[in-house]
Amino acid sequence: MASSGKSPLRKQAERRSRDAESAKREKAVVAQAQEADSGKHPDGFLAHLNLKPIWFFIAFAALIGVMFIPTGDDLTFAGKMGLAVLAFAIVMWVTEAVSYTVSSILIVGIITVMLSFTPALDGESPEAMGTTESIKLALSGFSSAAVALVAAALALAAAMQATGLHKRLALLVLKVAGEKTSSVLIGAIVISTILAFFVPSATARAGAVVPILLGMVAAFGLPTNSRLGALLIITAAQAVSIWNVGIKTAAAQNLVATGFIETSMGQSISWGQWFLWAAPWSVLMSIALFFIMRRVIKPEVDHIQGGRAVVEKELAELGPITGKEIRLVIVAVCLLFLWATEEVLHPFSSATVTIVAIGFLLLPRVGVFSWKTAEKLINWGTLIVFAVGISLGSLLLNTGAATWLSEKTFGALGVTDMPMLAMIALVGIFTILIHLGFASATSLSSALIPVFIALAQSIPGAAGGGIGFVIIQQFLICFGFLLPISAPQNMLAYGTGAFTAKQFLKSGIPITIVGYLLVLLLSATYWKWIGLV
Repeated sequence: MASSGKSPLRKQAERRSRDAESAKREKAVVAQAQEADSGKHPDGFLAHLNLKPIWFFIAFAALIGVMFIPTGDDLTFAGKMGLAVLAFAIVMWVTEAVSYTVSSILIVGIITVMLSFTPALDGESPEAMGTTESIKLALSGFSSAAVALVAAALALAAAMQATGLHKRLALLVLKVAGEKTSSVLIGAIVISTILAFFVPSATARAGAVVPILLGMVAAFGLPTNSRLGALLIITAAQAVSIWNVGIKTAAAQNLVATGFIETSMGQSISWGQWFLWAAPWSVLMSIALFFIMRRVIKPEVDHIQGGRAVVEKELAELGPITGKEIRLVIVAVCLLFLWATEEVLHPFSSATVTIVAIGFLLLPRVGVFSWKTAEKLINWGTLIVFAVGISLGSLLLNTGAATWLSEKTFGALGVTDMPMLAMIALVGIFTILIHLGFASATSLSSALIPVFIALAQSIPGAAGGGIGFVIIQQFLICFGFLLPISAPQNMLAYGTGAFTAKQFLKSGIPITIVGYLLVLLLSATYWKWIGLV
């Protein structure tokens, strides 16, 4: 007699089919995330005008031009070479003449060649240092502890993707949120917040939430580019950017800043310290984000009929939680505890504990993914851009170029003579506006933080040697709320077609204004009370 139930083989085949369908839906989003991370933006700044070859030559023209600009005796030859490389890098980064990874490799080669003709930076020998020493300087960023932490963080994000744990967390939160539009909106913000603690990649966090939200929009029969779609997807992207500020390990650019601060200012910043400083801003901004988005974009409906069914279907396709996911949850919670108690309950740095955790996750049987899987999921271009950015910043600091640039720009404006709040306000506006030309906050940090450190060190009587000023400017570097190109997670969301650049800007302007005013308010109150400024 035939059995009414399905055979184990048929069940297994159906589950494989569901997994393949789910993987196909996410493939485009993952590809966009990896493309955004490496700076390959198909709709990037001026890309549609096909001016990239021209910008490529302009970058080299800027390099040569700076070399011949008279700077006086207060800047060393090596410092002038550093400024020339910076000019080249800025043109490359702003115009995306080539991808960020390619431009970073070019920067290594240029630093090596140019510095080989300069005397040693210690000033002990007038002879040219040669390529043996100059290439060490060009690659010095790769030996930074911050790079090790970024590499480990990328591996942790890859583990989340390999197991699907980040998606399960997102679905569980949205299941609780229900079907009311305002509740789903809150759910998108909450899951972006939760994932920021455990997934140290902005694009990975956006990649987990965006496909689910698009599915809920489709369940109601609305097109992707509906007002509801724009509301949910823009909110998710902006929430990711907000929590890039709140958590040290949430964004690579934060680690660029802390790496420079530790090297040049001799002060280390623990995960807990950063959280104490920045989390209140992110919490208040998350609340503001909800009300701003509800005001700026009015959805067609107030209730997503069938939204819960979509979430439950997605959860069913994931199946029951696996042993790998459970082990990853345990490791992630332990990491969060060790990060938060760094220099309080134990002496181990964030980089150390994260690398040890990744080593465990890669072990056969007890781990959650293999090295072969990690190789495919980790965007190695991001790591190269990050390390070369540190090399460039270190060059500017060690040659005195950052100090010279700070004195000739902000010093000439009398910024250091202003009260700290006015100084934060003025330089903060500069930071926000210059971000409009950068698609990578990591590159922007590499270019600006050395200059801000030099500026902070010239502030008489500043608390902690001016560290608070640098940290607050780093918060502002993370903004990226105005344009889709301002951050990789924005480009990922924009690539779905759910909204226009005009819609994003319409929401980004009030978010930026509120965020900026909140920075000034906290600078005058909370951050002053706790001794940051």
